[in-house]
Amino acid sequence: MSDWRAWVPRAWSLALALLLLGPALGPGFLLTYDMVWVPDLAVRPDVWGVGSGLPRAVPSDAVVAVLDEVVPGALLQKVVLLAALVGGGLGARRLVPGESLASQLVAVSVYQWNPYVTERLLLGHWPVLVGYAVLPWVLLAGRRWRETGTLPASLLVLAPLGCLSVSAGLATAVAVLAAAAGGRRTLPALGIVLVANLPWLVTGALHAADARTDAAGAELFALGPDGALPPPLAALVLGGVWNGEVVLPSRDGVLAWLGLLLLVALAAVGTRTWLRATPRRDAVALLVCWTVGLSLALLTWAAPGAVGWLAENVPGVGVVRDGSRLLVLCAPLVAVLAGCGAAALLRRVRDLGPRLVLAGALVVSPVTLLPDAALGLSGRLDPTTYPASYAAARDAVDDAGPGDVLALPLSSYRQPSWNHDRKVLDPLPRHLPRDVVASDELVVSDVTVAGEDPRVREAAAALDAGTLVERAARLADLGIGVIAVDRLAPGPSLSIEGRVLLDSEELLVVELDGARERPVPTSWVVATAVAWALWAASSFAAIGLAVTRRRRGRGTPDGRSPRPT
Repeated sequence: MSDWRAWVPRAWSLALALLLLGPALGPGFLLTYDMVWVPDLAVRPDVWGVGSGLPRAVPSDAVVAVLDEVVPGALLQKVVLLAALVGGGLGARRLVPGESLASQLVAVSVYQWNPYVTERLLLGHWPVLVGYAVLPWVLLAGRRWRETGTLPASLLVLAPLGCLSVSAGLATAVAVLAAAAGGRRTLPALGIVLVANLPWLVTGALHAADARTDAAGAELFALGPDGALPPPLAALVLGGVWNGEVVLPSRDGVLAWLGLLLLVALAAVGTRTWLRATPRRDAVALLVCWTVGLSLALLTWAAPGAVGWLAENVPGVGVVRDGSRLLVLCAPLVAVLAGCGAAALLRRVRDLGPRLVLAGALVVSPVTLLPDAALGLSGRLDPTTYPASYAAARDAVDDAGPGDVLALPLSSYRQPSWNHDRKVLDPLPRHLPRDVVASDELVVSDVTVAGEDPRVREAAAALDAGTLVERAARLADLGIGVIAVDRLAPGPSLSIEGRVLLDSEELLVVELDGARERPVPTSWVVATAVAWALWAASSFAAIGLAVTRRRRGRGTPDGRSPRPT
């Protein structure tokens, strides 16, 4: 492919990402639902997974805590979001067989501009979007491993990068095994996905006693409708998120049905082209990913009771209760079939003019059928700046006596006026330099899904004690040395005995006397350190492997490894 034809998909992918993010790339922090970035996330015990609560943000928080020591948090957030969108689109383009530029551009558009991306972006699931971006490249690396018989060094970096959250880690594991497993590669492939997921596997096992989730969450988080589309049809277009608040208005009308019809038509037309142009093993890998993702998503819709029972009784199963999140595995095949369908249609148009018009229409169709995703989801992705009291709270806690922090009121989400009145997971805990005990209950449609952290329940009981002194004493016994109150959040007023460290319009910080440090078992520290060391070693091994191969010039005279017979 000529140089300009190679650069067109890159330029298109970047343009789509810029158009989608829009104002989100402006100054400040993008705070939306679960996406909470701060100027400097402290490297503290809970980011490694040894806090009292389940390690839900392992390993993503630790990665951010380390990187934002070098890159400012606001800039790092924008780089991650932009790179995830562009990287995913360019990976999908590489999966499309043949040299058709139009088919590659269609695949880029479908992969970057769809309900899955917009809804996860608004929900703030940035580690999921990183895993989404890595997925096509993992499949490509698996193909290269099969073809050359040599483990690509890139896979040792891609796999850990795709495992920044539990659900993304599971999806990456499926993709690695689907693409690479077989013969002598099976055990190494299993080892790669095990190491890539080791931080959350080990720290999750340390919290196994608390890793059973409320069965009520299964029905609430199951695959749902996507605007006008019922759940099974929504899944075909990578929609069906549980939270109706993040579904864009255009999904409620005829555009949703047109998008479904177009995507199904392209897939139907492109299937034969794809099967003819794709080696059987590559086709199997994409089909396995699509089948696993769709089956698990539909299971949460068809049998939420069974999923809830498993989540309540089997540690760790709760991760699959978010049905639409699992559709990440369907995205590569959907994009590839759309691209192949576009190529098949264009071959039937002989005249250059009509062919160019049709090609352009197909390339921009995802944008025109989901128009309110443009410009930061029609302005819903608007950055903000933290009040000065948040930095003051960080300094106050840093200077306080021993003990962890209790964040009040005991509710998970906030809707502060300084964040454009948009919902966001309480940002205060991530601002503070110590481990924070914060509510992990979720309230969805007036249904409360119980949290798992036993320390939260103990703190709530301590707050109900009789006198001010008794409350402070009981909290101190739990290892709580500081109370941090968000005054803008609705909740009961606090009365407790302690020394006021900060009293501002937004925040109140109170120090308690007599707090004791919460001990972390030595066995936890050792197990966690080993898990993280192996996880990091994967990337260092990739660098060493790449350098060694370059020096040795192994393979054929042109530097490439020979294809196996």
